Amino acid sequence: MHDRTHGPQRLLREAPPEFEGAGRDLRLDVCRGIALWWIFLDHVPNNIGSWLTPRNYGFCDAAEIFMLISGVTCALAYGRARQREGWRGMIGRSLRRGWDIYAAFLLLTLACAVLVYFSGSDDLADDSNTRILFEQPGATFAHAAMLQYRPVNTDILPVFVLGHVLFAPLLWLLLRAPNATLGGSLLLYALVHLFGWSVPAWPNGSWYFNPLAWQLLFVIGAWWVVAGDKVRPWLTSRAALVVAVLYLALSLVLALSWGVKSVVPHALTDLLFPLDKSNLSPLRLLHFLALAIVALRLVPRDWRGLSTPVLRRARSCGANSLPIYCLGVLLALASHLTLLDISDRLAMQIALSLAGILVMILVAMLLGAIGGNRERGSRRTESIEKVKPASPGSGDREGVNSDRVDPRLPTAPCL
Repeated sequence: MHDRTHGPQRLLREAPPEFEGAGRDLRLDVCRGIALWWIFLDHVPNNIGSWLTPRNYGFCDAAEIFMLISGVTCALAYGRARQREGWRGMIGRSLRRGWDIYAAFLLLTLACAVLVYFSGSDDLADDSNTRILFEQPGATFAHAAMLQYRPVNTDILPVFVLGHVLFAPLLWLLLRAPNATLGGSLLLYALVHLFGWSVPAWPNGSWYFNPLAWQLLFVIGAWWVVAGDKVRPWLTSRAALVVAVLYLALSLVLALSWGVKSVVPHALTDLLFPLDKSNLSPLRLLHFLALAIVALRLVPRDWRGLSTPVLRRARSCGANSLPIYCLGVLLALASHLTLLDISDRLAMQIALSLAGILVMILVAMLLGAIGGNRERGSRRTESIEKVKPASPGSGDREGVNSDRVDPRLPTAPCL
């Protein structure tokens, strides 16, 4: 019962205003949905559709968007769960969500293997990192269960497993010492780059998304919810916007010089590129933060554009991010196979890009409709229960129940 008691001191930040905010911020789901589309386009090799993503116009890509937003949504959902259900309920929710992502990762690994097997393509087996699974199935699945083996494009899911499983201690630290917690995260990030710390993978190498480095974006997202109100005026100021735009312009010139046409000395671009994605290069981190500052300034929470048809479809994908991400990985593999075995012409690349995004939208809409029907059914059941006559002697129990918090929490973080 003690974990349900809120401390009266604001020093411990037991109830940040964001935890008590009204409604769901539609920008989170919209950005996450667009990021899912971009990730799919980037996962298809040699795809003209990837020129619609930020990867070719700066230092970062959609992975940074996904990671930061996951930190924000975890802080919002689990912070509210802690307020309503206490630490025990919040920990249970985070562990269950971590298990959901872990199970999805294992099923996705199996699905990738099945797809590659029935394709009969040796090239796809090599490109998808599944050949070893057919050569050593027992050892490979055992290491996959330990998050040490991952088919291509599934690398980010184990990072999210760790993020959800370890979120309870992170939230505890953020509520008591938010700035010190962020400082510790920054220190760990710096040590990774100084000493080359990493997490080993199997059969060789290390995790593609080094969790010791990528945790920083996750922590920044959660810290923003807990303590971001102090820096929000500065980040939304004109000075911050000017600095962010200048950095984005510089990164655009450098990225285009490296990938398309050189307008700066090759010595400079060769020094900067390719950027270290595994350890979240500082240039990538700064580029993404500059993008976030611009988006925060230009896209207010009540922006009418969020209700346009295209962004509503993106919102639907973002609200179901775990299944849609897994679907996008399989669609990217199928698209890669099509380009290898049928045609890699420009028209085929465009058709596969459009078809993949359309399938993701349709599946997201179907999942949303199923979830909506379940929620309406749950509400009808609750309404029926409320109108049932109380049994004799149940007055005390009814008085206690009337003070309970509604168990239906805001939508839990999908990734």
